[in-house]
Amino acid sequence: MRRAVVTGAPGSGKSTLLAEVARRGFATGEEVARAILQAPGGMEMRAERATDFALAMLEAQRASWDRAGEGDAPILFDRGFADIVGFLRLEGLPVPPAIDAACRDYRYEGPVFHAPPWREIYRQDEERIQSWEEAVESDAAVLGAWRDYGYSPITLPFADPAARAGFVIERL
Repeated sequence: MRRAVVTGAPGSGKSTLLAEVARRGFATGEEVARAILQAPGGMEMRAERATDFALAMLEAQRASWDRAGEGDAPILFDRGFADIVGFLRLEGLPVPPAIDAACRDYRYEGPVFHAPPWREIYRQDEERIQSWEEAVESDAAVLGAWRDYGYSPITLPFADPAARAGFVIERL
């Protein structure tokens, strides 16, 4: 089983890339934060109780991890455990022991792909509330968290979704 991840800046083309990879027959995991934000009370939890939001992401990420373990094909996740640490650091909050333990215990065997900030495609929406500057700060926090947990992210090229998907698939 090879679990791989796409991480990086908000609005940098991760979801579009994952859709293209899925269209080519590869398994993908959803972005758990966006699913939580879309649920009733999700935006309020993120704004008012950021640590609870992080713990909700942890539980959803664990469930996604467990579902992925049911097969033997590679799976490409939309973000991972270290992204939660990056979020907490950006918010200036401590990392709960359960989240730190998950980052140490649930190890991705496949590459961690980094989608860098991409100004030309960045757009805010109902869940992506960060300004461009905040998206860049978020990227730095998340990338630092992945490195702190021993990963060496591979930067994705600024390219159309088909070319990016080809880049990823060659490395899976």
